Amino acid sequence: LQIPRVTRSFSLSASSNGAPSTTQQGGPVIVELPLDKIRRPLMRTRANDPQKVKELMDSIKEIGLQVPIDILEVDGVYYGFSGCHRYEAHQRLGLPTIRCKVRRGTKETLRHHLR
Repeated sequence: LQIPRVTRSFSLSASSNGAPSTTQQGGPVIVELPLDKIRRPLMRTRANDPQKVKELMDSIKEIGLQVPIDILEVDGVYYGFSGCHRYEAHQRLGLPTIRCKVRRGTKETLRHHLR
């Protein structure tokens, strides 16, 4: 049994807002992004379960983040709509970055997420 190996080509560079910018071919890429460069527009509308955040903090301290958070990049700006508990766990642990699965989107895609 042979499993095909799929790789994606991308480069990482600094953008004008100081955050890394991905140039990708063929879909999402996994990168570490600074927490302070990720905008969370729905953060105030949702409350995280404190017990789940605590459990994630313990897990992240022991084995690291296992599943990256999903990020939408629109014009070099990063938006997070999911992964709220993982994001808060990283914040509370004082970690400067978080592993993200970044996909590019348009302003129309962003508007759809904000509805």
